[in-house]
Order: sequence, then C-alpha cells, then structure tokens
Amino acid sequence: MSGQLAAAEPYATRFETAVSGIDGRHVWLERSYFYGESGGQPADRGTIGDIEVADVRIVDGEPVHVLAEDPSFKTGHRVLCSVDWTFRMYCMRAHTASHVLYGAGRRLLEDLGYGGFDIDEERVRVDLETSTPIDDEMLIELNESANRTVWESRSVSWDTVSASQAREREDVAFNEATETSAFENGQVRLVTIGGDDERNATGTRLQPSLGGGRSSEPWDVAACGGTHVRNTREIGPVTVLGRSNPGDGLTRIELAVGPRAIDRRTTEKRAVFGAKRTLGTSIGDVSAELERISDERDALADRLRTRERELVTERLLRGESIDCDGERWLVATVGDVSVDLVSDAVRDWIDDETDRTATSARVVVAVGNAEEPFAVVGSNGGRAATDVLSELTAAVGGGGGGSDRLAQGGGFDATVDEVRAALE
Repeated sequence: MSGQLAAAEPYATRFETAVSGIDGRHVWLERSYFYGESGGQPADRGTIGDIEVADVRIVDGEPVHVLAEDPSFKTGHRVLCSVDWTFRMYCMRAHTASHVLYGAGRRLLEDLGYGGFDIDEERVRVDLETSTPIDDEMLIELNESANRTVWESRSVSWDTVSASQAREREDVAFNEATETSAFENGQVRLVTIGGDDERNATGTRLQPSLGGGRSSEPWDVAACGGTHVRNTREIGPVTVLGRSNPGDGLTRIELAVGPRAIDRRTTEKRAVFGAKRTLGTSIGDVSAELERISDERDALADRLRTRERELVTERLLRGESIDCDGERWLVATVGDVSVDLVSDAVRDWIDDETDRTATSARVVVAVGNAEEPFAVVGSNGGRAATDVLSELTAAVGGGGGGSDRLAQGGGFDATVDEVRAALE
C-alpha cells in the first residue's frame, strides 16, 4: 500500500486491519486510515487496539504509527483502530476553509501565489504571495467572501490527474515544495471546490450568489494531499483573525473555524456593542464616530503640544543667567514636559539669534522632570554641550550623550533642585 487512504476516504474513522510490522512503539498496519502529518496538516489522533496513537508520520510513502506506550499486540495480529473523529473533522473543516479563503483571494488579490499553510488547534494559517496590500478592509472582504462560499453549500471533490496536465492549468494552485503529499508517480491529487452545473444536497441547481453572481468556474482548484469535507456547508463558521508578514513577499492570513471562530465573533460583538453604547450611536455609525473622536483627540494633542512648547520657550527666556568661567549661561527649570519637546525648544533657541541676543547666553541648560529628572544642554559657540553634560553627570550621576551643539541626559541620583544647584 502507498499514499494516504485518509485523504481518499476522510470519513472512514473505524476499521480493522492486520499489524504488518512493529519496531518498539512504531507500528505499521496492513491498511491505515490514520492521516500522517504532511503539508501543514497535523497527524490524526486515535487508538490502535486501545493504545493511544501519539503521532503518525509518513516514511517512504507509508504511515508509521507512533504509540504512547508499548503495544500489547504482535505482528500479524488483527487490531481494531479508531481515529479521533472530533479532531479529524476539525482538520477537514479547517483544511477546506483554507482552500475557500484562497479561492476568495483569487478574486480579490493581484498576482496571487500560494506559500503554504498550517493547522493547529487554535487557528489556520495561510501564506499568500501577492502584490496587493492586505489591510483591514481587505481582511473584511476576504472574511465575507469565505463565509458566503460556506453558506452557498458548494461541493468539494478530489481526483487524480497527471502532474504535467495540472501544471498546464492556470486555475490550479500549485506548490510542489509545500504539497509533496499530493504528488506520486507523476500524478497529482487535485481538490476542487464548486464547479460547472453545481447542485446542492437536494439536487437543486445552485443559483447565482448574492455577492455578485456564481460562474461555472470552480471556486478553487488546488494540488493537495489533505483531508476535506464533501461540502462547504460542513465547514461551519469561519472568522478571519488577522494578518502578519512571515517572510519576504509573504502575507500570512490567520483564521479560525468552529468554536474558536464563534468565540472570536462573540468578542468582536461585545466590542462593537460596547462602543455603540459608549458612543451613543448605531452600529453602522461606530466607525465614523470613532474616527471623528480620534481626529478631535489628535487636534487637541497638537494644540497641547503647541502650548507646552510655548511654555518651555517662555521659561527658557525667563531662566536664570549665571556666569561660568567667564561665559554666560542660561539655566531654566521647564517643569513636567517631555524630553523631546524640550530638546526641540533648546535646538530652536541655539538656532534663533533673537533668543540668544535677548539673554546674551552662549550655553542654555534646561532642567525638567518627565517621570524622572533630566537635562538638555544647548551651545552656540560656547562650551561644548557634551562637555557641560559630562560635568553635570559627574556631579549628580546618570548619563547621556549628544553633540557639541545639543546633548541630553537623565537617570540622575538627584532631584530637579539638586541638578540645578549643581549647575550653579
């Protein structure tokens, strides 16, 4: 026997067969419907003769069953085998959902290529190669398209064709690097969703979908060696979770099926209804209202920053003028503002001849307290800012750095008043 019978008969989960070989806890069967881990789909779970199957691996085209404990049976014995139906069905649904998503991508994304997929108990990951930016709005469209396809109850089928024939077809998602289990002896297994003259379970011909019309072309055709349901309606709820970038040129789409998809929808519903209540608006207006509030917040933040900047400049101009080794310095306490804002103000001071003329200072030192004391030093032809900062940190601890014209430091073992006193 060669190949995976589980892929050909995914609904077969209880069977009796003979043990053809044993090596420790590794068991070979005369016939096996256990799916061996391959192409991103995990191995089946279950039992062989009441002993738990911990793993199933494909070695030289044959499934090798790894038991959780030493077998009680021997080579030649007949054993009753049971595949964990709950996990098998989850994998069938999840794997078919990934094909449905790819079919949606065919219609929404440019230059689409298949980069592989992976199933775990929490989510399904589908890697896409595309030149189309996949933003939040595109995720929503992919989610909607996938769920419409589930609702439409499209048929799912699989057959084998020559690899050369499959390569010539532009409609086939084809990646020999990630789908090695689909290829054998010059043949390739194709999984097809939808197709010409498609009919539902009662035999009624399916009508065009609400989402823009059903064509006679299949929704998706892909080289695949995994297990699948017979109809998209068996997939159940699908929820796109998000996206990431696992590598150059790849976008990873994550989705959930079944209970975890329902859990995610529940979380999203709670968030939307909570926003609706807080904003006092309808669900349809939540996004617009949030955008309006965000714009108001940004405008207020800009106004606040402008006022704080004006306040820092005013405090610099009102700072104390001191003589340091024959050089006039300006020392100012600027209060509880950000270091970056103070640095910008000091930089403008050393660049603005009007400010320098008003104070007659060649060096300005601004001392503030944003969570902890800090100092920003600016110099315009006077002592180097980094030298001033080094002398200050030698006196009060901490550290910092910068250039001859602008430097900043913090982490002092002193209060703002003590830092200022050290300058004087």
